[in-house]
Amino acid sequence: MPKVIEWKGGREEIVWRYHDDRIEWGSNLIVRENQVAVFFRDGKAYDVFGPGRHHLTTANLPLLTGVIRRLQLLDKSAFAAEIMFVSTSQFQGKFGGQGQTVDLAPLKFHGTFWFKVEEPKIFVMEVVGNTHSFTTDAVNQFVRGFILENMIDALASFRLQEVFTQLDETSMKVKVKIREAFRRIGLDLVDLKFEGMDTTPEYRERLFWLQTGRVTGERARTLEAVERAAESLGKSSGAAFGAGIAILPPLLQQTQTPQNVVICPKCGAQNSQGARFCSNCGQKMAGGGGFCPQCGSPVPSNAKFCPNCGEKISQ
Repeated sequence: MPKVIEWKGGREEIVWRYHDDRIEWGSNLIVRENQVAVFFRDGKAYDVFGPGRHHLTTANLPLLTGVIRRLQLLDKSAFAAEIMFVSTSQFQGKFGGQGQTVDLAPLKFHGTFWFKVEEPKIFVMEVVGNTHSFTTDAVNQFVRGFILENMIDALASFRLQEVFTQLDETSMKVKVKIREAFRRIGLDLVDLKFEGMDTTPEYRERLFWLQTGRVTGERARTLEAVERAAESLGKSSGAAFGAGIAILPPLLQQTQTPQNVVICPKCGAQNSQGARFCSNCGQKMAGGGGFCPQCGSPVPSNAKFCPNCGEKISQ
């Protein structure tokens, strides 16, 4: 009696490998609805079978038979190959991670995605074979890592302000990029939804400044905040330590300092215009350099006027 080869897989299973790689000629291959069977050998996928009952002969295994014949391994009773059963149903997954925007702002995100196998032959070669992901758990782990890697890469092309003020448009662009990446490994990204997006408190503050031109706290524009943000950036993947130092001050300078306020050059505390010493740390203000009370730009210790906006500096 011919051997029957079939996969009685569950609804949550994506892939299953037949336990025996010695396949007898004349065996009956049964492929159920929402399944395909791919014959795999020496790291390459060959013949693919859709739903139905298939009697295995050299006639319906032309690709694999051709290889076996070229290798002079054709046997009348059996041949060597792996049979990978793949589900074509839709599956759901979760993603979450941390990356950074093009302006080096830390970005945390999480959400849900839905996918299915679109090209079983490509999927078996690129995912199952190349990564040795022969079980559903292994495939799920690979897909989660794959979408996270591409998500970080996609978000790195946007500015922080774009992400938060144009989230729908950003999500669509990210979805398109990830769908293209999925297609290269035989998967179809059915849908993707962000369920959470956040950055650090310092960058939330900065985003507020860019939107409103106003500060949200007494010391929101201090050097201490800049240094903390830069230190956070230095610890993030892909950013050198201190990378934020060169980027943050010019952005902060675009905001307005409240009138009649001078920033201490040492601790960043706000002082009344004309103060000779900082009320917070005692730093000498007169002649010691500082920040322009009008635009917030750094000014040299001997400057009489702000080099950025021309405001007269009190000595």
